[in-house]
Amino acid sequence: MRRAPASAIGVWESRLIGIVAATLVVFGIAAVYGASSIWAAQNGHPGGVFALRQLLGAVLGMALLVVVARLDYHILRRYAWPLLGLVAALLIVPLLPFTRAIAPELNGARRWITIGPVSIQPSELAKLAVVVWAAMLAAKKGELVREFRLGVLPFLVVLVPVLGLIVLEPDLSTATVVALLAGVVLFTAGARIGHFLVLAMIAVPLLWHEVVSVQYRLSRMVSFLSAGGDVAESSWQIEQSLVGIGAGQLMGVGFGEGLQKLGYLPYAYSDFIFSTIGEEWGFLGVILIVVLFGLYFGLGLRIARTAPDAFGMLLATGLTAMIGLAAILHIAVTLALVPTTGLPLPFISYGRSNLLVSLFATGVIMSVGKRRVVRGSRR
Repeated sequence: MRRAPASAIGVWESRLIGIVAATLVVFGIAAVYGASSIWAAQNGHPGGVFALRQLLGAVLGMALLVVVARLDYHILRRYAWPLLGLVAALLIVPLLPFTRAIAPELNGARRWITIGPVSIQPSELAKLAVVVWAAMLAAKKGELVREFRLGVLPFLVVLVPVLGLIVLEPDLSTATVVALLAGVVLFTAGARIGHFLVLAMIAVPLLWHEVVSVQYRLSRMVSFLSAGGDVAESSWQIEQSLVGIGAGQLMGVGFGEGLQKLGYLPYAYSDFIFSTIGEEWGFLGVILIVVLFGLYFGLGLRIARTAPDAFGMLLATGLTAMIGLAAILHIAVTLALVPTTGLPLPFISYGRSNLLVSLFATGVIMSVGKRRVVRGSRR
């Protein structure tokens, strides 16, 4: 099939979303340095060690973005199944009892695989792999996605085991996000709302059971419900997050001058980095971040709407949702609008797995945008 010719507008939109992503990455490196330098020094590390690691990840990620953006995104359709299989294998590795040397337990979970200086988080790769696979399968099925037996059920047969592996790490938050992303792709492809309602009626009780049956998850729920009340241990993170954001006021207390990172707010450079930005950069810094993510989301959906085929449309939609949903949830956690999830802020939070996945996804969206349909050329 002949590809639709690229348009100047499509190339411009692709470049703009890349610029937005790069701007967020630069902002993130600065934010990571400001949030982690004192903590690193107090724990015997050079003050800029986390920022330097993030910078190295950013350089690799931007190179990956440039390469992927130049490729034809249809190549992902061919490798969707192998990619999902590889990620499933990586998800199994931390669950094996004899892999503790490369997948040690950290904070009660085995979510990372570390070999020498290289550390990867398979659940981050799962988000990307599931979106690519779901877009491929939905595009292939076409109108069949409106049927449960021939459309939705084949997705569930593969997706549920993948979600189960993520839950076993344990990482319920990421498993929920992966399920939502698959749902976004299916809904965009035309799946019936009734099917989603039935699945939700089954999933919600299971999700609630997973929350209340594990102590730290239950504590997070208590933290959410008690935010603004008495400051108990379970609600400490949320309370300190709100204190930090409130202290920033309009202009912030100054870069690197925040106090919450000094032992008051755990993981100020990752899980709660938006709160650190609010404290040090103030309301203006917060608004800048929100506007940039809003621009990214709008451009991503615009690129999806003008994609030359169903696969491109579903792929761009799913990857845009991956970035947008993670940003919304991270920000909502720091504002005590949802329970603590531990999800990073894309492009900004410390963590090279998430950074590389986010930049790879951006490169794919750019590839779709460069092949934007010009009037009368959609096939």
